[in-house]
Amino acid sequence: LKAFDYSSPWKGQQQMYKLDIGWPKIPEYFTGQTFCVAVDSAHGLVYVGQRGDNVPKVLVFSEEGYFLYSWNNTVEMPHGIFVLNTETDSSVWITDVGTGKYGHTVKQYSPSGKLMQILGTPGSAGSSLIPLQFDQPAEIFVEESGDIYVVDGDGGMNNRLLKLSNDYKEIWLTGTNGTGIGQFKIPHSVTLDPFGRVWVADRDNKRIQVFDKVTGEWLGCWSSCFSEDGPYSVRFTANYKYLIVAQLNINRLAVLVAPPVGSIGNCVMVNAVQLADETKPHLVDVDMKSGAVYVAEIGAQQVQKYVPL
Repeated sequence: LKAFDYSSPWKGQQQMYKLDIGWPKIPEYFTGQTFCVAVDSAHGLVYVGQRGDNVPKVLVFSEEGYFLYSWNNTVEMPHGIFVLNTETDSSVWITDVGTGKYGHTVKQYSPSGKLMQILGTPGSAGSSLIPLQFDQPAEIFVEESGDIYVVDGDGGMNNRLLKLSNDYKEIWLTGTNGTGIGQFKIPHSVTLDPFGRVWVADRDNKRIQVFDKVTGEWLGCWSSCFSEDGPYSVRFTANYKYLIVAQLNINRLAVLVAPPVGSIGNCVMVNAVQLADETKPHLVDVDMKSGAVYVAEIGAQQVQKYVPL
């Protein structure tokens, strides 16, 4: 497959997604800047993290778009959000990039907002020398086994990808600040595929880098799709055939072909969802049952839902 060509084979193609204009039912519940969204597809819930003074930091909606409840405790500036479902319970993980007494942490909450676990030193920006000392950690992905992947680097001091065991010990850590192989400039989003690979949106290097989840070894990199704007978010579609990538500065969701087992190869863009100007899509999540894509837009200050056609 050749690298994506901007004479654009997809211009005349069928769109793959359409906006669900009925989601949410009452958009007025968004009262701050919506930075992140996470889907609990097992329970039909959508969690939204927003920032602002005197606004609830976490809003919970049904997948139909009804507002259910909100909570606020110990969340300062949410950046990334992730829902983990195990056989026994579910929990909500939030990366907090605040600089006050709760910031620079990765926190686990119950679905109702009860704080269960804090990783990092609240209120204290870390150095890259200490694994569990974060500097504005951008996003987290947790496997059902409890293994945790953190991209730590929204603040710029740390630029790294960290794997922790379910008892929060370092398994491996990779990355320093730079443009070389396995280095990062603002690693911003992280996800896993079923083939044992970790995908990282290396935002300011305008590329996606891929690592082996067991060893942390570098497996490859995509950059040709991101000449216009770096990737802000990486998520797989429900069938793992495609990657959905948000590009904030050009207000676009790119749909890229996900490579099967084997070589990462070059990226191929098969479709794009062009959002309105100044929408600024920051992070996305995908409902792994319905395939719906939820987009947290800090410019529009809303979350939008796109459904597969």
